[in-house]
Amino acid sequence: MSILAIDLGGTKIATGLFSLSGELILKSSVLLENRSGHEVGFLIKEQIKKYQHNPEISLDAIGISVPGISRSKTGTVWAPNIQGWEDYPLIEEIKTLDRNMLVRMDSDRACCILGEVWQGNAKEVNNAIFITVGTGIGAGILLNGEIMRGAYDIAGAIGWMALQKPFESKYISCGNFEYYASGEGLVRLAKEIISVSKDYQGLLTGENISGHDIFSAYNLQDPVAEKVFSECIVYWGMAAANLISILNPEKIIFGGGLFGPAVQFINKIKSEAAKWAQPISMTQVSFESSALGIDAALYGAAYLAMKNK
Repeated sequence: MSILAIDLGGTKIATGLFSLSGELILKSSVLLENRSGHEVGFLIKEQIKKYQHNPEISLDAIGISVPGISRSKTGTVWAPNIQGWEDYPLIEEIKTLDRNMLVRMDSDRACCILGEVWQGNAKEVNNAIFITVGTGIGAGILLNGEIMRGAYDIAGAIGWMALQKPFESKYISCGNFEYYASGEGLVRLAKEIISVSKDYQGLLTGENISGHDIFSAYNLQDPVAEKVFSECIVYWGMAAANLISILNPEKIIFGGGLFGPAVQFINKIKSEAAKWAQPISMTQVSFESSALGIDAALYGAAYLAMKNK
């Protein structure tokens, strides 16, 4: 018997087949390629069918990680990076394949911390926060051994943290923190810095700058790239400090697509956080990178399904 885990992101769908003992047996991914609405739902079902129709695989349950809000009462999803997913009936869509299949779903931020609890750096920890930084930003919060979801399943949407003033309308869609310090935020920040820089002749030119370009330029000491990460380190540090002061965790774990290459900044982020955080709580927390890397949400989705069997 096996567990199928699905990690729906802003740009791709990753799937992983897990044994009941927690071994990742098989992993694959497919790009969304600007699909929207039911096109994304259809693509998810196509990935599931590949496993259902394999005579060597016997699926016991499906766990799904989604970007945004997973509504536990209705089985619907609000995913801001997928057009047409304001209240998408994903559980019902998947159940059309097999009404008897156990399907469990949660937000990617919750799944990330669940993955670390199961197979990563939050084992035997009761209070930990997973800050996931990729297309967006979120926090999976483990509080007194339980996942914190809030009254309406929105807890951990820290992309909307207000970390500077004044408010600007450009923050409405994703929040001040995410606007500048996510994967897409790096690019926005770089373009804003370039727009006010006089005589910049560095490596970051043209409209199609990517996060990868900014990391590469940083390694070559490009001044705009250095300023981008200098500012992002402050954002990441301030956000961590706020979470430490409010929740008093044992661990802050950084993961997602940016951490990754941004792991090199963790010590600097901790130093920045120490300027802002409640001082005693700050001495009690460790800063770490994810043990599971980009697969944290996949592991968490599998664990979600497994523990609900």
